[in-house]
Amino acid sequence: MADLDRVVEFLNTLDERTFRRHGEHHVGGEQLTSPQALSDWLADGTEARPADLRAAIALRTALRESDPATLADFPVRLTPGPAGHLRLAAATGRPWLDEIVEAVAASVARDDWKRVKLCDAPDCRWAFHDTSRNGRGRWCEMGVCGNRHKTRAYRERELSRRGERLSPSE
Repeated sequence: MADLDRVVEFLNTLDERTFRRHGEHHVGGEQLTSPQALSDWLADGTEARPADLRAAIALRTALRESDPATLADFPVRLTPGPAGHLRLAAATGRPWLDEIVEAVAASVARDDWKRVKLCDAPDCRWAFHDTSRNGRGRWCEMGVCGNRHKTRAYRERELSRRGERLSPSE
């Protein structure tokens, strides 16, 4: 699961959260703003180039959007592994990117990928690894996004019951 945790970290280098919490507006943003920022995120001594940054952002976008056309740019093949066993191998020419692609491919093969999700809250979209027993988790944090959703739904039901409408900011 450590590989999937790294993939989730990679997906969250794009922070799309725009909600308010405790009166403060969350300001998200792009973490991978330059080749140096990518190098810093990798934290393994890799000196990223502009082409590396473009490839990383393309993969992240493809994974977040489940875009099959873009995912085709990151093929995986079977190769001989230790002791004659087969293993999944990516060949992007970037070892750090291969690790992410291989982790995703292995997760898909194990049927674990369906547990890597984006939060259902439209003002969040934070990636998380759903560890719930039934695999039906919808929010990155039940106490934050799930609670906001359920509170909003309750208010809408109550107002509807009374014939009123909830304003968009509530």
